[in-house]
Amino acid sequence: MVIIAESGATKTAWRAVSEDGTVYAVQTDGLSPTCLDRERTSDIVRKAIPELNPQGKMIETVHFYGAGLVSAESAAPLTEALGMWCPLAEVEFHSDILAAARALWGDGSGVVAIMGTGSNSCLYENGEIVRNIRPGGYILGDEGSAVSLGRSFLADCIKGLVPAEISQEFDQEFGLDYNSIVRKVYKEQAASAFMASLAPFITQRLSHPYLKELTEDCLEGFITRALSRYTESAKDAEAAAKVGVVGSFGMACSDMLMNLGKKHGLEFVKFIKSPIDELTRYHKYGI
Repeated sequence: MVIIAESGATKTAWRAVSEDGTVYAVQTDGLSPTCLDRERTSDIVRKAIPELNPQGKMIETVHFYGAGLVSAESAAPLTEALGMWCPLAEVEFHSDILAAARALWGDGSGVVAIMGTGSNSCLYENGEIVRNIRPGGYILGDEGSAVSLGRSFLADCIKGLVPAEISQEFDQEFGLDYNSIVRKVYKEQAASAFMASLAPFITQRLSHPYLKELTEDCLEGFITRALSRYTESAKDAEAAAKVGVVGSFGMACSDMLMNLGKKHGLEFVKFIKSPIDELTRYHKYGI
């Protein structure tokens, strides 16, 4: 049996593929090495593995994709937990950007854009990541993400730049005054998640000129500061002009991205919400 896991900060999608092709699916809390201790990591893995392997078959390989797995030390709690429940398995750790790349392009070539709560990107050529422009996080970067759009909207809110009709709808839905906004952004935990949570309010109202322009500015920042720059170093200029997108925010903005891409010589050709099913196909069959 082979296990594939793709983890973010809030949730982990697990798939197990048995020898006869049966696929088992489980979802658990996220397994972020920067947020969890050994005990919590072990609890999550202990919950997932028996559900993925109800017949107790031998697990040969675990492919684990996640953010923050930058060293053996950062992966240590996961290595320990998986070793307890999959003692004979070969465990391979991979980055979240490689998860997106393999899900979109298999062993081929193209530009990868992660556009969810945060953002990231890379140039992927013949199954290898050859360049990654650092995303910078929600304070220094994350252009083209839900958090970036929410941040821009809140900045306009507190300065009275949001049109009255939109401001009224926002107040009715969220009930946030200036002090509440400042507290959530600067004093409470998960500020990025709070700002990202405002994106659906905006993307559901893109017929309004103000919100359309705000969203276009957010997306264009990602295109000009990251995606369009990969053509500078690409061996295959045609591949560098094709962009695949992973993430619910990117999917919500797909029409806008395709239109904006034309201005910059980019073609947005693939949109997927989550990498896990494509990763399962990649590891089961190859692409």
